[in-house]
Amino acid sequence: MQLFYCPEVINGTLYLNPDESRHCFKVLRKKLGDVIHLIDGEGNFYEVRINMASQKRISFEIIKSWPEEKRPYELHIAIAPPKNIDRFEWFLEKVTEIGIDEITPVFCDHSERKTIKKERLFKILLSATKQSLKAKLPVLNAPISFRNFILKNQSTSCYIAHCENQNKESLKNLPSSNTTILIGPEGDFSTNEISLALKNEFTPIHLGNSRLRTETAGVVACHTVALQNEKI
Repeated sequence: MQLFYCPEVINGTLYLNPDESRHCFKVLRKKLGDVIHLIDGEGNFYEVRINMASQKRISFEIIKSWPEEKRPYELHIAIAPPKNIDRFEWFLEKVTEIGIDEITPVFCDHSERKTIKKERLFKILLSATKQSLKAKLPVLNAPISFRNFILKNQSTSCYIAHCENQNKESLKNLPSSNTTILIGPEGDFSTNEISLALKNEFTPIHLGNSRLRTETAGVVACHTVALQNEKI
């Protein structure tokens, strides 16, 4: 099933934006009377029939709509973007395919990357959402400092994956219905950052016996939470 993105359909707008219209008309050769499928990014699918077709605008009428089946958990990963932005884009693509609700880029003491381009990253999220036949787009929050993230976080189950030698729980053995997981930069979190997280009720965790790259750790954490909830 080919999906098109039309967030405005929630408010009664019955046409695709210029980029989606161009792709639908020029690339996929859709025409008057064809049936296509949309998502609104908020968790709903739509089956619609094209009633006007041109390169600049595809308009439609709704045949039916239905909600995406909800996952039994909510997952928020706060992660330090790696120096190589391609790796961060790979992370975004894979966790979207697996299932995630919210992503926050966090700038840490040891972060090598201090800027990101949200517009480019949104396109990665949208492409992965459509490719994996999902109707709800993950939320990509604005970048934030580690300290501010810790102090503003309100999740019920909060975990920090770090590399220091101390007693740590395995994520696969912990509750995960509404979860926030912190993943650090290539140089790991600083001692002060770990201390601040622990003081604010973040539980230290490990993700297995291997030392993982930042983006790999993010994907492993996402997959672990997904597997836990499949067993329920």
